[in-house]
Amino acid sequence: MTDTPHFPLSAVVGADELKLALCLTAIDPKIGGVLIEGPRGMAKSTLARGLADLLASGQFVTLPLGATEERLVGTLDLDAALGEGRAQFSPGVLAKADGGVLYVDEVNLLPDHLVDLLLDVAASGTNLIERDGISHRHAARFVLIGTMNPEEGELRPQLLDRFGFNVALSGQTLPAERGQIIRRRLDFDSDAQGFCAQWAGQQAALRERCTQARARLDSIALDDQALAQITERCFAAGVDGLRADLVWLRGARAHAAWRGAPAISEEDIEAVAEFALRHRRQEQVSPASPPDSAQAPKPSESPESSVGQGQWGEMPAPAQAMGARREVPAWPKKP
Repeated sequence: MTDTPHFPLSAVVGADELKLALCLTAIDPKIGGVLIEGPRGMAKSTLARGLADLLASGQFVTLPLGATEERLVGTLDLDAALGEGRAQFSPGVLAKADGGVLYVDEVNLLPDHLVDLLLDVAASGTNLIERDGISHRHAARFVLIGTMNPEEGELRPQLLDRFGFNVALSGQTLPAERGQIIRRRLDFDSDAQGFCAQWAGQQAALRERCTQARARLDSIALDDQALAQITERCFAAGVDGLRADLVWLRGARAHAAWRGAPAISEEDIEAVAEFALRHRRQEQVSPASPPDSAQAPKPSESPESSVGQGQWGEMPAPAQAMGARREVPAWPKKP
């Protein structure tokens, strides 16, 4: 655990869907992380830091926007190379995040190749480095949390799809909740140790629930009945590829473990449906019917007079069904 106290996740007001998505990803990191969309000031980093306290290591690592690939994956230790003449690995951010939370703010502003590499390691749980005479492999199992404001730039669809869950936060908070949020934040800022002690019981209960869920996860079968429901609904949603099916099934199993259930039920499938489909769903639009003028010759022309004229054999282009762009809330840009 780190010495600096984090705002307890159990003390966060509202954001229930996001808290659930974070806990499920902590139970099964193979889900592939959570992408949070929302405006500034929505406690995204507070939630991610609070999640770190529920994990065994309590490690919370932030990847800065200006990070290089060497900073991310690790590189050659120059002191050992120059001073001792031997090749030695110097760990990067991925090694430091092992067992904890890796937080990437404004992930849509990172270079695409870094996002791609980051998601590869998050999915495999292993970081492999082969460069500068070094071949090194180390565990990198972490809960990946990325945040973005789509008004400042979208992720490419290929990268967006590779985040397991996607949750959107609303910028509109009811006055009663706003007051409660401000009051708890002021109490934490004035006495962090005392505030954490006040919420220690609820935080310990939440930590124990996550621990027990991880312990029973492997005993819950990824059964064919649940898979059949999920694959049918993924097909109906028009998702590309098979990642949504796998993420949804893993998420449903994690939710069953979260509830303490012995098997996946309809409740578990429904609980994670929007998390898995929000950034992958493609609503199908029915093809438009051709205009009447294309069905018959013009009044001034007879069928016989049109024979042999124009481009013989020309056919109108068939209408194509297009996937609708996912709806993006109009959040304000950062100043």
